[in-house]
Amino acid sequence: MTSGAAFWGVATFLALLHFALQVGLGVGEWSPDLLAVGLLVAALRLPVAVAAGLGFAFGIIEDALSILSFGANAMALTIVGILGSWSREFFVGGSVVFLVSYLTIGVWFRSVLHWLISGRSVGEETVRLLLLDMPLAALYGAGVGTLLLVLAGILGDSGYGEGNGNAVRLGRGT
Repeated sequence: MTSGAAFWGVATFLALLHFALQVGLGVGEWSPDLLAVGLLVAALRLPVAVAAGLGFAFGIIEDALSILSFGANAMALTIVGILGSWSREFFVGGSVVFLVSYLTIGVWFRSVLHWLISGRSVGEETVRLLLLDMPLAALYGAGVGTLLLVLAGILGDSGYGEGNGNAVRLGRGT
């Protein structure tokens, strides 16, 4: 399989796995936010408008399966898709460390946006939720996404990110 096909295969697999874990198996809060990870991975290669549309579509599907705060997922994932696509213009990254950081920040930001948009009340648990629970969940999702990219052969030990010219680039033009 070519690196482009593997890349899109992993991005699609992440989204499908998210729904399989959430809906099919009912894992709930124990499963990572693979939908946001899949969107962020895809946004690295998509134009801004397409990434926003994909985020909106993912959000509408997830909102359709939720009984609370309809539209919050659609708005949060649309914004994350836009920012994920724009981020490749500002950051040059090809290392595993960059990818884990990018995915962790993106998933955490999606969680914060969803929390703000859904209008949840501010209380004693807010600081713990925003600064401990959400970042740990984001790191969990980023770790799973990065592991799947490594297993698919998109990231690996073949000099990726070392600037030798032989590595597969995650950004536009690969």
